[in-house]
Amino acid sequence: MRHLKPVAATLLSLTAALAGTASSAQTQPSAAAAAAAAKPAATAPARPPVEQRQLKPGDYIAAIVNSDIVAASEVIQRTARMRDEARQRGQTVTDEQLHKQALDSLIDERAIVTYARENGPRVDEPELDRVVANVATQNKLSMTELRQRLSAEGIDFKRFRENLRDQMLSERVREREVQGRIRITDGDIDKYLDERQASLQKGSLQLNVAQILVPVPEGAGPTVVAERKARAEAALARIQGGEDFAKVAREVSEDANKERGGEIGLRGADKLPDVFVEAVKDLKNGQTRPELLRSEAGFHVLKLVERQTGKASINVVVQTHARHILLRPSEQLSPEQATRRLVEFKRAIEAKRATFEMLARANSEDGSAQEGGDLGWVSPGGFVPEFEQAMDALPLMGISDPVPSRFGIHLIQVLERRDVVLDNKQLREQARNALRERKYEEAYNDWMKELRARAFIETREWLD
Repeated sequence: MRHLKPVAATLLSLTAALAGTASSAQTQPSAAAAAAAAKPAATAPARPPVEQRQLKPGDYIAAIVNSDIVAASEVIQRTARMRDEARQRGQTVTDEQLHKQALDSLIDERAIVTYARENGPRVDEPELDRVVANVATQNKLSMTELRQRLSAEGIDFKRFRENLRDQMLSERVREREVQGRIRITDGDIDKYLDERQASLQKGSLQLNVAQILVPVPEGAGPTVVAERKARAEAALARIQGGEDFAKVAREVSEDANKERGGEIGLRGADKLPDVFVEAVKDLKNGQTRPELLRSEAGFHVLKLVERQTGKASINVVVQTHARHILLRPSEQLSPEQATRRLVEFKRAIEAKRATFEMLARANSEDGSAQEGGDLGWVSPGGFVPEFEQAMDALPLMGISDPVPSRFGIHLIQVLERRDVVLDNKQLREQARNALRERKYEEAYNDWMKELRARAFIETREWLD
């Protein structure tokens, strides 16, 4: 599953399927989204026919979107969920704001699903049969038991199948439409590779800097600043007079490295403050900077102990072999609940009560589940940024905390890493993939605005 994009045979949890929610983190149509297909509205939309579905007693139509409806009960449920999520994040949001956000998100979802029914790639019956069977298998149910479970929940099996079809169509058409809007030129790729090379060269530069720090308290007046500066100048004068830097550092410096003679230790230049790197760039090994450096912390006397410069090439990349467990939030599984489940999975793996592979096969909601969550070998830029950043921070066999992305919430484990030399064609393709990820969100937002502008949308007043 490259780039963590949705796949045709997405394995949906039964709770999500029962609710009719989409498997994408960005499109979550509810059960009310299973209306008959109708053409999207034209530039000047006219009111289309709406399927006369039965609402539960006391329920109302909150909005009509093309050929579909948003029920008031759905808005109430989503508003409540968003309120709980805001409280857990410590945010203060008014009920009016939450209500609007909930209604807007449901309208967006209906706009996508109605457009997808008319314009999405075909989902044939055998393919849909396989997805339904996967749902049953994942939830350890036979097809007969699945039908019984749906019946107990008051859900028609045919409607259940159509909800799954809508989810698959929505994912496919969204990826097709959004990716089709992203344009990457050769100039974009050249600029990206130049930036990467410059960054890599900075990272390959290793510096061991020693310092004598005379701190200046925040908000200190001119008298205190002058006194601290004089103390630092006196230390610099002693060193320039022939005294050992380490001896003066142990006597004067007020930083954590004073007992080591002020040495910070050999570090990549990208791991040091930019002001330090700039201040010692013209020094030779063993030289002390002839002037003080003033920073927010205070006054520094700096010495370049050692500089090492390695040869770095953007053609050499570290590929990662990882696996994951993906849970997709839905109306029945909030992001917080999904996160708690993944935390429990991590504890079970670490306590050796279960294996990562076993839990992935039983619970992961994507096409890698059958492979125990195995994602294969991937080069940098192969996954969405938030996933890749968490993966890169892990040691071998390390397991992440739950990681949210636009596809859901992940538990990640790194199995192996290896250095690979890419040819120029591979390198440019890697750059193209990384740039596509950078531009994805903006392209999605633009598409969503246009989709809403073309849709027939009527909202209705109702009391919750």
